[in-house]
Amino acid sequence: MSEWFRVFRQGLGIENPLTVLMIGLCATLAVSTQFQNALFMGLAVIFVLVMSNVLISVFRKAIPSEVRIPIFIVVIASFVTIVDLVMKAFVPSVYGVLGIWIPLIVVNCVILGRAEAFAYHNEVGLSIADGLGMGIGYSTVIVLLAVIRELLGTGKIIWFDSTLISLPAGYAPPSLFLLFPGAFLVFAFMIVGARWINERTEARKEGPACRV
Repeated sequence: MSEWFRVFRQGLGIENPLTVLMIGLCATLAVSTQFQNALFMGLAVIFVLVMSNVLISVFRKAIPSEVRIPIFIVVIASFVTIVDLVMKAFVPSVYGVLGIWIPLIVVNCVILGRAEAFAYHNEVGLSIADGLGMGIGYSTVIVLLAVIRELLGTGKIIWFDSTLISLPAGYAPPSLFLLFPGAFLVFAFMIVGARWINERTEARKEGPACRV
């Protein structure tokens, strides 16, 4: 169980796919203009990551290494199709905004990378932990990025036509935060913050050992 939690926590911190590994950035920066869209993208990535990790781990010994990448893509594409159809049926407004970014989850480096680097080499339990950790780590960053950009760029947070948070009426929102330069600026500060947290966490782990 301790190994399970160790793998799970890596995706949240020291191996976060966005702030540390920096993979899957294109979709992240593109859809993080609204909290609502970012949340659904994060949930989609979690689902596809966990399910593809499980299936690839279960059949890893039967998958020939020579054709593993095409097989990984077929598995991932199957779960992406499920997400695509479900979102189109139940949340068409979100689906209309995310558009092409949902099908492109198939080639998202986060998902394909974990299939290759982890699920293909580990048992199902640890593969679930890796999928959950990486997926939640990805979702946390993209949602936080979207909250900052939407709030500063529009002065409010919208959830299906309802206002969740609104800044004072005198606030004049700069549109920069809704553009790519603003996305890179906010994301840069998030990387710095994540690195500071990771370094402090590692220092606390090494502290007792050093004193011994």
